[in-house]
Amino acid sequence: MRPFFAALTGVVLLALAAPAVAQDEVIRTGGTRFTADDAERSRRMREAMAYATALPPGAPEADYSLVAWCEALVSGHVAVGESLGTTDELDLRLIALGRAEAVTFRSALEIGRAVQSPDAVAEAEAAADGARRQWAPILAGDQAVRDQTFGLFFGLPGRCEHAARRVSLGITDAPPTLKDVGLE
Repeated sequence: MRPFFAALTGVVLLALAAPAVAQDEVIRTGGTRFTADDAERSRRMREAMAYATALPPGAPEADYSLVAWCEALVSGHVAVGESLGTTDELDLRLIALGRAEAVTFRSALEIGRAVQSPDAVAEAEAAADGARRQWAPILAGDQAVRDQTFGLFFGLPGRCEHAARRVSLGITDAPPTLKDVGLE
């Protein structure tokens, strides 16, 4: 009986060792590829979910104003981070990501401004000013308050990215609904 268990142990050890070698190989499942159609369906689904999710209190509903509000929130968070003089790698990465996101929002605002009514531009500027005013007391606060606030900032609603894309591309039709993408 001992030779049987020895052989069985050897087979089990080989079986356990085999997956470790295979993990370095590319695994292909049925030859499926992520196509441009798949990407568009995925984008539409994410956009529908973002527009179906309620915005935080005080956030404007209109895309152009929302992008201005989002830009001001991100820029305020970046300003708080920069005010800390941090050398922490994660903090520096968050600041860099925030700067990049703010550039995306500013670019969308610049591109979209030409097709906005004067009232829409004024609404966007008021939304951005309101968001900047919320950061003012934090930026005026002491280092401990700024440090804590920088660490607590939760990020932006998902709709911000989609609104910026829609503004940049001049999309004025309604975003897809959950029903449109088969989620309702």
